[in-house]
Amino acid sequence: MAALRAHGSERRIYRLGERSTTVVGVVNADIAENAAFLSFSRHFRTAGLPVPQIFATNAASDAYLEEDLGDLTLFDLLVRERGAGGRAVPPAARAVYEKVVEILPFFQVRAGRDIDESVCYPRARFDRQSMCWDLNYFKYYFLKLAQIPFHEQAVENDFAELVDFLLTAPSDSFLYRDFQSRNIMVRDGEPWFIDYQGGRRGAVHYDIASLLVDAKADLPQEFREAMLERYMAALAKQGVRIERDEFLGYYDGFTLIRILQAMGAYGFRGFYERKAHFLQSVPYAIRNVEDLLSRWRAPVKLPALREALGRIVQSTRLRELTTTTTAMTVRIESFSYKRGLPADTSGHGGGFVFDCRSLPNPGRDAAYATMAGDDPAVVAWLEAYDEVHGFLARAREMINHVIDAYRKRRFTHLSVAFGCTGGQHRSVYCATQLAQHLHGREGVQVELSHRDVVRVATPPR
Repeated sequence: MAALRAHGSERRIYRLGERSTTVVGVVNADIAENAAFLSFSRHFRTAGLPVPQIFATNAASDAYLEEDLGDLTLFDLLVRERGAGGRAVPPAARAVYEKVVEILPFFQVRAGRDIDESVCYPRARFDRQSMCWDLNYFKYYFLKLAQIPFHEQAVENDFAELVDFLLTAPSDSFLYRDFQSRNIMVRDGEPWFIDYQGGRRGAVHYDIASLLVDAKADLPQEFREAMLERYMAALAKQGVRIERDEFLGYYDGFTLIRILQAMGAYGFRGFYERKAHFLQSVPYAIRNVEDLLSRWRAPVKLPALREALGRIVQSTRLRELTTTTTAMTVRIESFSYKRGLPADTSGHGGGFVFDCRSLPNPGRDAAYATMAGDDPAVVAWLEAYDEVHGFLARAREMINHVIDAYRKRRFTHLSVAFGCTGGQHRSVYCATQLAQHLHGREGVQVELSHRDVVRVATPPR
């Protein structure tokens, strides 16, 4: 018999038997929780879903034997294949994620249609009371214990507005509740699902958000968007009508409440119970907050809550809770001073604006007027000047230093903008050159955009 680790749970879990004849034994004094897990397991198994088979329960219903699915979780696979310092999702892990997001709608819609709601624990629906519990969990165990200043009544007003919005989403599906990479086992390259005992009726958006903003999985935003698209396609095959803008608004709203619930758990386990390893997830959750606030698509404003979240994002102390160096996104942008400075969307306000107007201007030459700063002819023109090389060398030196310092302090975003008069030549050239310089640097993801450049099509001959 070997004891197995139960992440964030009071259950005692053991592997019993030898070699290929092992089973998993679970001892849990929470009888109601056991009843939910056993009922859902049998129901999903009958529906053909990959969940563990239940072999036996004891008379007191506080222990049971289930199928041994091995030790490899999707999170373990991701970390193993990714290696140290990386953030990309390797092919083996991506293949499992793709299968997972296609199976999830089957849980939620087809199999979830006939669950026994009488065993749902602790509530039958993800309703107003459930949402308020999660939000207060965040308020009391994270905001207060992390000593983040906030206006309590104003934040409560925003909580109420968020809940009112989320309750307008269709909510008759099965909500898995804790749909994350540690609750998905991988056996022979196939996903198997566990820990759905908290399931209840709710909106489909919550579970896919739980999977994609799984904090320490630290999934890149473009990967999340790709998996969300695949999930929506799979959901449509189950007969769910999707209005895209509406769906994405609900998705962002449920993403927010999921992040806040998780941060409450990190605060309770870490700040309150003094289990330090839970606090290592906080910097990853902060990255999720930054990403969400930068693209917010839900039709609710939440000014006081956003202000409190902004203080979390700006907190160096909270970012330094992890023992590992987090990856960093460097957003590089060119712009025209005629149209004003670019807006910062990172949430913490860190970054640089470089004024390129002191450099020689190819735009004054009619031969280059309709070109942009990344066209080869313009590049060659600018690189003929020593002052251009000197300007870029000093900018690169400064940015390299700041990236190293920010990553040590667990900051996850840096904004760099280059401006010139028209946003067409010098700024575009400098932004592109910096992006090329940083491309491929370990732990750094580069996002390049040209806000004001005008591309002139070559006329047909």
